[in-house]
Amino acid sequence: MAEAHRVVVGYDGSDFSMQALDWALDECELRRLPLTVTHAWRWPYGQAAEEAKLHLRKAAEHVLYHGAECARSSSTLADVQTDLYEGSPAERIVELSAGADLVVIGSRGLGALARSLVGSVTAYVAAHSQAPLIIVRGPGPLPAPAHPGPVVLGLSPATPDAALRFAFDEAALRRLPVVIVHAVHLQTMAWGVAMAPVPDVEALTRAGQNRMEERLAPWRERHAEVRVEVRAVIASAKEALRAAAAQASLLVVGAERTRHHGHLGTVVRAVAEHAACPIAVVPGLSDDPPSG
Repeated sequence: MAEAHRVVVGYDGSDFSMQALDWALDECELRRLPLTVTHAWRWPYGQAAEEAKLHLRKAAEHVLYHGAECARSSSTLADVQTDLYEGSPAERIVELSAGADLVVIGSRGLGALARSLVGSVTAYVAAHSQAPLIIVRGPGPLPAPAHPGPVVLGLSPATPDAALRFAFDEAALRRLPVVIVHAVHLQTMAWGVAMAPVPDVEALTRAGQNRMEERLAPWRERHAEVRVEVRAVIASAKEALRAAAAQASLLVVGAERTRHHGHLGTVVRAVAEHAACPIAVVPGLSDDPPSG
């Protein structure tokens, strides 16, 4: 059974997983939580002698313990545990997510599909994780800007309250403002005999912003210390979030599982592939707003 109240990080020795490890350590220290470093391995060549498999397992142990040693030597954490698993890395991370506060992975790994912008493991975990997932983009160490950008939250009527909770909590931990982005969709007009009226863009924007302000009220009350900016943008959700992420420290989105459970939503995939900052994908685990 997975342990509760931990941060879980997937580690395979790649530059992408090293960056994820750096982010996970930061989260552990901010949240005062222990860390579990997990690494999965499996024999890819069909039937084989146990001795041959043992060599591969030893290599996997070396990768895992290197990651754990990096975590211990570069942080103040007193509790760093390791998890070596024979099987699918994606399925193991999802299994561990059931008892985790947070999961952190790189956007790509060392697998055969690592050439894609979003690796197969990342896509699977984003679609199935039971805990908030942070996808840390790009290889190499994370920059530490003197003036970090805000936490950006993509907010629509379908966004689970768990995503709002995560965005406000993360902003409070990092002492950053929250920028709420709501994409206002304009219906395509049919030019012809039954031509639709020209939409009142200003009225639509104002209405969208008012709806978001009403939704945000209990979260503002809970986190009065967090500065909040609300933007209603005339654009597609993908375009609005990619633009807002350009100056962000973290982009938070809901997991988009209402219609196609187990599949990565189009908006989540788009921002995971193109956003200029790490992305938090938050499942709808707790949809009750905070009490006053």
